[in-house]
Amino acid sequence: MTILAWVYIAVGVIGFGYHAPELLKLEPDAFAIELTELLALAAGVFLLRGENWARWLTLAWIAFHVALSAFHTIREFAVHCVLAAAIGWVLFGVAAREWFGRREAKSQAGTE
Repeated sequence: MTILAWVYIAVGVIGFGYHAPELLKLEPDAFAIELTELLALAAGVFLLRGENWARWLTLAWIAFHVALSAFHTIREFAVHCVLAAAIGWVLFGVAAREWFGRREAKSQAGTE
């Protein structure tokens, strides 16, 4: 989970920096692009913290990219589909249940 979280953080930071000039020029869609980069960053940060909702944000983020890639080449669409499947497997596999369960167990222990 840590690796996936750091990948999302890197994608968010690098993507935001890469697209920043477009935002400064007020190009069409620049705000939306930067928002998606910030969402990737937030997903990564909160995955590291073990927030359960962050895995849904992470999955939604890649699903959005799958949908966008459907309007491009079949190869790009296929690559995004494979990435989405792999990310979904990581986010909802056995190790993920343990990862997100740690935070839930801590919060329940604190309320008792």
